[in-house]
Amino acid sequence: MKKLSMIILFGGLAFIHACVGPTGPPGPPGVPGADGQVLLGEAFEVDVNFTEANGFLEEFSFDPPIFSSDVVLIYIRWETLNGNTLWRMIPQTVFFEEGALVYNFDFSSADFAIFLETTFDPTVLDNSWTRNQRFRVVVVPAELGSARIDYSDYNAVIDMLGLTEESFVKLEPKN
Repeated sequence: MKKLSMIILFGGLAFIHACVGPTGPPGPPGVPGADGQVLLGEAFEVDVNFTEANGFLEEFSFDPPIFSSDVVLIYIRWETLNGNTLWRMIPQTVFFEEGALVYNFDFSSADFAIFLETTFDPTVLDNSWTRNQRFRVVVVPAELGSARIDYSDYNAVIDMLGLTEESFVKLEPKN
C-alpha cells in the first residue's frame, strides 16, 4: 500500500510540474488603473489673499469634479532659499505671542477651500501671513492613496505622480 501511495504522489507531482507555461508579456509602463489606463494626478496652483472681507477663506472648484475616493493634498509656499521654493503640507501651524495661526483646508469632489484658523483676532496679522499666499493642490488618485510615501514630502509626491512645473493649472477663486 505504501508503494502505491508513493507512486501516486510522485505521479501527481510530475503532472503538476508539467503544467508550468511560458512567462506572459510585460504589462504597460506606469501605474496601471482600470482597464490598463495610466493613472495621472491633477495639479493646481492658487494664490490667496486672506482678508476680513472674505472671512479669511477662499473657495475653488474642481471642474470636472474629482472622484470621491481621490485624495487632495495642499502645500503652501513657505519660503525661497537660494532660488529654491520650499513647500510645506497644510495644515501648517505658526505660533505667535497672541496665539496660534493654522493654514488649513477642506475638500469635496466638487470643490475645496483654503482658510485660516486662529486662536486670536486674525485682523492683527501682518500682511506677510495673509496676502499673496501661494498654494499647490495635488489630487492623488485613490489607487495610489495607499502608496508607501511620505505625503508631507512635496518633491516625493510630485515625482511619484510624474508632475512637472508645467503640470500646475492656475485656478481662480469661486467668488
